[in-house]
Amino acid sequence: MLYPRMTEKRQKKPLDGVWKFQLDPSGKGVGERWPSQGIPSPIHMPVPSSYNDITTSEAIRDFLGDVWYETSTYVPSEWMTERIILRFGAVAHHAKVWVNGHFVTESHNGFLPFEADVTPFVNEEKMNRIVVKVNNELTWDMLPPGDVIEKVTEDGEIKRTLHQQHDFFNYAGIHRSVFLYTTPQTFIHSLNIGTDFNGETGIITGESESPPSAFVYYSLKDDQGEIIAERHGATTEIQVPEAEAWSPDNPYLYKLDVYLKDGEGTILDHYYLNVGIRKIEVKDEQLLLNGSPIYLKGFGKHEDAVIRGKGYDPVTNLRDMYLMKETGANSFRTAHYPYAEEVLQLADQLGFLVIDETSAVGLLSQGVPATGNLEPVFSNGKISSHLKEYHLDTLQRLIERDRNHPSVIMWSLSNEASTMEPEAEVYYKDLVELVRKLDDRPIMNVNLMLIEPEKCFVSKLVDIIGLNVYFGWYSTPGDLKAGTAELRNYLERWAKTHDKPIVITEYGVDTMPGLHKVPAVMFSEEFQVQFLEKYHNVFDEFPKVVGEQVWNFADFMTKQDTVRVDGNKKGIFTRDRQPKMAQYTLQKRWKSPLREGK
Repeated sequence: MLYPRMTEKRQKKPLDGVWKFQLDPSGKGVGERWPSQGIPSPIHMPVPSSYNDITTSEAIRDFLGDVWYETSTYVPSEWMTERIILRFGAVAHHAKVWVNGHFVTESHNGFLPFEADVTPFVNEEKMNRIVVKVNNELTWDMLPPGDVIEKVTEDGEIKRTLHQQHDFFNYAGIHRSVFLYTTPQTFIHSLNIGTDFNGETGIITGESESPPSAFVYYSLKDDQGEIIAERHGATTEIQVPEAEAWSPDNPYLYKLDVYLKDGEGTILDHYYLNVGIRKIEVKDEQLLLNGSPIYLKGFGKHEDAVIRGKGYDPVTNLRDMYLMKETGANSFRTAHYPYAEEVLQLADQLGFLVIDETSAVGLLSQGVPATGNLEPVFSNGKISSHLKEYHLDTLQRLIERDRNHPSVIMWSLSNEASTMEPEAEVYYKDLVELVRKLDDRPIMNVNLMLIEPEKCFVSKLVDIIGLNVYFGWYSTPGDLKAGTAELRNYLERWAKTHDKPIVITEYGVDTMPGLHKVPAVMFSEEFQVQFLEKYHNVFDEFPKVVGEQVWNFADFMTKQDTVRVDGNKKGIFTRDRQPKMAQYTLQKRWKSPLREGK
């Protein structure tokens, strides 16, 4: 679906703000007709945000089950002749939506948008009630997977807890912006814009899904608003001589206006996109941007901030972008789920290369045994056909949502799955075939450091190998000499086994801000600096390593655990976005010329 935009033919009304909110621990809301009568005992809750950290209530922070949101709004009279769409950027993890008591849609994906045509249910002359039921439970038929565990307490009550697979807090709520927007009755359904280069000539291809009774017109403008070319047809190709190439150093964006017209030339619909002309390819074990090798410097990130949790916030997002630029980064990975569309829009404008990842995190056994052996999840039926269909659907929806962003340079299928099982090859082969059918960007899969390159059944299927490495931290803890030796050996094995470029998608250590030790010890800022410096020296030994992304950009919240002190502290920045010593180490490296090809 297309992101809501205002044009002369389309209107939109943000519904962000303070909504009504109520827990429903016994699941009685539907039976008591809350969708039509309203929630009975609400408190206030901001949208977008995670509900967990807004109040001072432990019961709300750790709640598991159904919660309800409600808001009301008028709809302008001039909208009543148009299609009226209610759109949610993302609701975690399950959502059901009612408008004026009528059920209109549901979603079971906590990180992708969904919408409903609510035209038949909207009142013109009075307030319209919108009610949303949200559930944060996890199962092994969804991504990320998890289990709800029920135990009977000593007093006979049933206590329900969440056993999650992922190492970040299971924030929930209406996480991204909510819009009412309009389209004409005859409208542009979808757009697929591709770019390429032929010498210095940029090539833009366009494909529109629109009613057959209407005609599609394209108008390309430069950043000064001057028309460069005009074309018509459901599919088209526009050649741009001496095109400005989009890159991190020059994030030049053209504007592509797309019109839908009738036989007399009357405009029926109008939508526009920002287009960056660039070419991404994998060739000779290198990652090429516009024909030249590019080295990824950046971070794994999380949508995570103090108080608002995973709720989208333009202030925090822009702060993050500026801090990454100041550090010398040119890239980040959307670990471990699709990020808000507004994040990618800003990445287009500021020039970041984005590894776009699905929410497939934790497709491995519960915990990692001390022996390093992984218990099976594919061969023992833990990963079901339902989960596979969910994964395929997530991939398709992710690509259809994000394929028009020049910042998105590759698709990441999953993070740290059990890929040494033979059954994983069949599972991932279907994922890869779907991506190849939908888009031509490179494909990556990210591997846990316990995955042995000689035994991995998935890496041969993809274009780029992602590696998460923590030698000297989780193995040989505190011994950086032994850790870097293990790292070198591990990379040598991957480079020998697979003729593919490698991106180090995670490396880092937990670091308590303000803890200083000489000589360095684990958790001190000095240890974090030394860890990064030694790892960088090893990376530079391997031509196949085409990128390094530190884990993590900023400290982030996790569930309570004996190995976490108020969350994961691997950030280069604190959770409130202040630098640790390591930020200057990265800045010195990333803003200085690296060796050939890097």
